[in-house]
Amino acid sequence: MLDIKFIRENPEKVKEGCRKKNVECDVNKILELDKRKRELLGQIENLRAQKNLRSKEMFPIRKSNREYQLEAIKNKLAEDESSKLTQKIVDIQIDLNRKKEIKNLEAQLEEVDGGLRSLLFQLPNLPFDEVPVGKDASANVVLRQWGKIQKFDFKPKEHFDLGEQLDVIDVKRAAKVSGARFGYLKGDAALLEFALVDLAMKTAIKEGFMPIVPPVFVKSEMMQGMGYVDTPADLAERYFFEKDGLFLVGTAEQSVGPMHAGETFEEKDLPRRYVAFSTCFREEAGSYGKDTKGILRVHQFDKVEFVSFTTPEQSREEHQFLVGLGEKLWQALEIPYQVVHLATGDMGRPHASTIDIEAWLPGQNRYREVCSASNMTDFQARRLNIRYKNKEGKLEFVHMLNATGFPIGRTIIAILENYQQKDGSVKIPRVLQKYMGKSQIKRARV
Repeated sequence: MLDIKFIRENPEKVKEGCRKKNVECDVNKILELDKRKRELLGQIENLRAQKNLRSKEMFPIRKSNREYQLEAIKNKLAEDESSKLTQKIVDIQIDLNRKKEIKNLEAQLEEVDGGLRSLLFQLPNLPFDEVPVGKDASANVVLRQWGKIQKFDFKPKEHFDLGEQLDVIDVKRAAKVSGARFGYLKGDAALLEFALVDLAMKTAIKEGFMPIVPPVFVKSEMMQGMGYVDTPADLAERYFFEKDGLFLVGTAEQSVGPMHAGETFEEKDLPRRYVAFSTCFREEAGSYGKDTKGILRVHQFDKVEFVSFTTPEQSREEHQFLVGLGEKLWQALEIPYQVVHLATGDMGRPHASTIDIEAWLPGQNRYREVCSASNMTDFQARRLNIRYKNKEGKLEFVHMLNATGFPIGRTIIAILENYQQKDGSVKIPRVLQKYMGKSQIKRARV
């Protein structure tokens, strides 16, 4: 969520940010509702002040029900027609009218505030100035490339052929059991998953990350706080259990981010870093007909994710640190990759800047996304009310960031395709051989 004060002071900048992200927004309506909200708050505050002032001047039964007081005085008037009591009746009647007016204004305020919050939740985070401007992925900018693309003396196969021939990936039986876009990891592929998780976890722990295995179910209000269910398109990608009001996570950050909702950090304790392992779930509703073979685009997958809470002053540096940590992991695997700065139209709504790592897949003869590192600034923190106390004792919202360590399925794909041999076997990256206890994957003899 954007700061309403910022919107009030920079309406054209907000409109421009929405245009860059291809998001329709009614900033003028937001400003109109914001003005009305402030007017109502002022009226209510003024009436309450008047009410409190009169209460001090009236007889001391302040906490009693005003209607009861009025009835008691009317009864008293039958015995005593004094002007003093008459004036008290008038004062109480004024007080009752003012109370009704306040109640009416509060109802108006609730309606206005609800409309305002609804519109604010439709606004995306604003992209940083350095983010490439473009309507889609065609405007993404390659920042750098690493590694030498191997030239094979045979036609390299895609992962689904390799996985089937080696009997380490089974999508046919998964389809029988679970349906399309599922897969079994078997034998050495299953061992590769555990090796990759271990490598990512130990690498992150050395950098001060706390390991965590988070829940895979998230309350709807927490998912909304993360900014991932604001549009019909967002909802189409999520598994939602309406009876329980719970979403299945599409990435570990969706349950790690809200764990500090409503909490306040001390500045000295930032950045707070987590490395999380989680099974993730996505409908993949927008990918009909794409990547239907193998395990590149599936409904269920495992992932190691980095999540960081930091100060506004540190967040850009923290973003680059997370990108660098992802590069360190892929360099350890010795798999060629490129680093890509996503264009405004290719970023998610909560993202101010996103940098992807795309691994080279020789079977497809192209780079494919494997990691994504994003700076959310205070967009999520405002929704979740996650703050920190700075050195001056002032409360400010933290900046939240996340990055992929290893998406297990896609990393296994990259290993199979880059390390395949002419005889159909697959070499295991040197850094993983100690975990695997072998240097090659061959078809198991049954």
